[in-house]
This record gives sequence, structure tokens and C-alpha cells, in this order.
Amino acid sequence: PLKPSLTSNLFCLLGNLFGIQNCTQNADIGPDSSFIHERTNGREELNGKRKSSRPNEEARKSGHVAVKRNQYSIGPRDVNSSRKSLFWAYVFWLFGGVFGLHLFYLERDAHAFLTWSTLGGYGLGWLADITKIPRYVRDCNNDPKFLQELVEKMRRNRSPPFSTSRFISAVMVAYLWGQMVLLAIPQDEVWGINWNTYFHWFIPLAVALGVWAVGNIGREQGKPWLTIAVSYITYSSRWYFYDDSIWLSIMMFAAALTFETFSKEWKLFPRKKRSVVDFLLDFRLIRLIRSLWRRAATVTFCAILYIGLWSSFVYFNGKVTDSNGDEVPVHEALHHFFTSSWWTDFKQSLYEVYAYAQQNGWYEIWKAVITLSDPQGEQNAYRVLGVSPTASQQEITTRWRALSRENHPDKVKDPEKQRDAQDKFMEIQQAYEILSNIKNKRNRRNKQSVRDDF
Repeated sequence: PLKPSLTSNLFCLLGNLFGIQNCTQNADIGPDSSFIHERTNGREELNGKRKSSRPNEEARKSGHVAVKRNQYSIGPRDVNSSRKSLFWAYVFWLFGGVFGLHLFYLERDAHAFLTWSTLGGYGLGWLADITKIPRYVRDCNNDPKFLQELVEKMRRNRSPPFSTSRFISAVMVAYLWGQMVLLAIPQDEVWGINWNTYFHWFIPLAVALGVWAVGNIGREQGKPWLTIAVSYITYSSRWYFYDDSIWLSIMMFAAALTFETFSKEWKLFPRKKRSVVDFLLDFRLIRLIRSLWRRAATVTFCAILYIGLWSSFVYFNGKVTDSNGDEVPVHEALHHFFTSSWWTDFKQSLYEVYAYAQQNGWYEIWKAVITLSDPQGEQNAYRVLGVSPTASQQEITTRWRALSRENHPDKVKDPEKQRDAQDKFMEIQQAYEILSNIKNKRNRRNKQSVRDDF
């Protein structure tokens, strides 16, 4: 049989988990364990003579191995791609790996999005990539030796073998996405509409897409239609099991097993025909920018959709606890916040600042911000000594001496209060030094300005 049976997949999963059975090969999400098989129109049959396992010399030099009458290839995937560095891949893994930065650098966009959305695969995927990054780099660079090994594995396996790690990842992502859509649906009526009546039908779709997204990482792929159909069929268990964790688990395991058994195949990259636009923009830098922009736009759209669903959950179904211990919905709390006197005063202050900047310029606003922030501690020093900003140096000195005598630590006999008195005394001394230095600097500048005028 071309596909493993449903029962064999179940036994393979249990055997790998408990060490009872060892599958022939355990294909990980990493590209080094992805294989490719030859396909014919409607049926597959082995040739009488075993084909040579080594690609021809021209294909090996170009890093391109073709199968099925030159219609498909296993590399290169994108002629606009530049060679990737193992060093930079590890740098991106170290400083942005939790968010999938190293995977985006290696053009594994779906893998990068899943890593970002799960914070590094709950930390485990990020750590596991330490050993997988060299394979990712060789895959992205279409290393000839890597492609040659890939073709050999393709010929030994007509379809990708079962992978415990990939199957578990598919189940986890499917559960996360299904639960996310379930939580994002408003529990109460919004604008007089019960959105749960319509949006709950997107839960099976989210589960199926989660399985499909994991199944299309690396050198494996599969169509989502059968998985989506099975998800909707098993979604009917919701009306038999009222606990959402039960029917959601049934749905995600059924979807994952369906994709594993009937949909999974090797990823063969069709040769791209160059369009007129490609000929007009036949500059490597422009092509690289176009490719990067297209990839970034796709990932950004998925990220916005993902954040939007979680924001819907927080806004419509989230609750905050007030000082009395009562739970208040987040959307009501936000409404009350924007109608509170604090927000009204703050908004009025922002408007006044904007109006002042329109008349006097933003530089004056910046100067006012610097003055109000009191970077030298001048305003605080005036407060400590109890003098006004217009006080002369003589008034400051007189006040300093009076406060020093009054708050001298030697006058305090209580050991517990002596520490506080000493801190107060040091604060007075520091305030006097700050004001004295500022006054002296201003006097010197004024005298210098007078000399320059003459």
C-alpha cells in the first residue's frame, strides 16, 4: 500500500511514546529527514532496473535534482534566494529564536509563524533547533550532498514516514487554534447579535488548518480538504460531549490522523515560469526585495489575524477584578475608563500641549519637558531648603545654616531616630551644594556675557 493504515499510525505513535515499537524511520520536522518520491499519472510502479542513486553531474553542480520528466524539482525553491550563513542563523536563533527570527531568515515562513505564535514552541522547539539549524541551512542553500541524500530517501519511501514529533506538534497547534477561536467568540450578545450562532462553525476549520500548517513544514506537504471534512464530521461530537476539552480532543486527533494517513506527501516544487514582469525586473536586488516583501506581508497578515483573535477574547470575554472583589468585563471597564475624569483631564492636557506647540513650536515643548523633568535636581533642592526659585545666594546660605543646626544628628539622642536625622541632614547638604553650583555657573555666564557685549 502506498499509504500507511490508520491503525498502523496509531500503533506507531504509541510505540514511539512508550518505547514498545520502533517505526522504520521517524521523520522529524527538520528538512534532513524529509524524503521525495517519484510520481506518475494515476499509478506508481517501480522500474525494472534500479535508477542510479546519484544525480547526473550537471544537476549535482547546479544543486538541482529533477524528477518526473523535469516537471518538478527538489531545489532550488526560489531562484531569488541568497545563500544563508550558519553563523547568522545561530545569531538570530539566540536573539530572536523564541519569535522564529532564525526560521524566517532561513525562509521557513510557516515554521517561523508557528514558532512565534507559540513562543518558541513552548520553549521546547526553540531548544531543539540547536541541533537542527545546520540541516535547515543546508536545505535552504540546496546543498548538493543534502539533495543527493534526499533523493535516496525519496526512493526508499514513497510517502513521508510517521513522525512522532510532527504528529504531536500538529495536535498541539490544532488544539491551540481551535481553543483560540472558541475563546474569541463573544459569550454575550454584541450589537444585539449572538455571534456564537455563526462563528462556532470556524472552530473545525481552525483545527484542520492547524494540522495542515504543521504538515506543510519542511519537505512535506498535503492538501487540507480531507482534513477539513473530517474536522467538521467529528465536530458533531460537540452535541454528545458537553465538555469542550473532550470533543475538541476528538476532533484534533481525528484531523491529525487523517492528514497523516491520507494527505501527507513529499513536497515537490514546481518550476516557476518567468513572467514579463520578471524579465523587466531582472535585477537581483529588486527580486530579493520583492520576495522579502511578499513573505513579510504574508507573515504579517497571519500575525495580525492571530493577535486579533486573542484581542477579541480579552475584549469581549475577559474580566478584571475591582477593589471590592467584583468581576467587571474588560469591554465595560474600558468604556468606563474612557469616560472617567482622569482620562478626560489627560486628553484635555494633550490638546493644550498640541495647541501650545502649534503656536510656539515643538522645540519649546521639548525645553519645557526638560525643565519639568528637573535633570539637575534644582526644583527638589528648592523644596528641601524651603526657598523660592528667585531666592538669592545669601538667602539660600542663611536657610541652609538654620536647617543644618536644626537637623544635626548630634541633637538626636534616640538611636532609632538618629538614622533618619542623618539622612535628612545629608539631604540638606546635597540640596545646598546643588543650588550653590547652579548659582555660581549662572553668575559666571552672566559676567562673561557682559564682557562680550563690551
